[in-house]
Amino acid sequence: MNAAERLAGKEVRPSMLRIAVLEYLMHTKAHPTIEEIYHALHPKIPTLSKTSVYNITKLLTEKGLTKAITIDEKQIRYDADVSMHGHFLCERCGRVLDFSLTGISDGALDGFHIHTKEVYYSGVCKSCLKDE
Repeated sequence: MNAAERLAGKEVRPSMLRIAVLEYLMHTKAHPTIEEIYHALHPKIPTLSKTSVYNITKLLTEKGLTKAITIDEKQIRYDADVSMHGHFLCERCGRVLDFSLTGISDGALDGFHIHTKEVYYSGVCKSCLKDE
């Protein structure tokens, strides 16, 4: 499903800017900040402002099209993969990586109905460990 269809499916008017932001998030695994989204799209869309990016990411998150990731207390990152998965923050390179939640037990929450699960780990990623 393309960005315009995903927006329309959540009853969001698919404007050019909304499509551009969602497409960018759908095609990156970098978990970008608002600043990074702005810098990536501004050369192609000179009328884009950081305020527009902020408002669009807020709307996309409210509508369930993206996740706001608060793994780093200094900044919010965005992810268009809204499936249940975890995030790992590398303390050396600063990258945020996805990982599967398969095998992580919710056994202590028996009897609860879980809507979302946010699992964050931090440490040193495989790539940085390999460079040691």
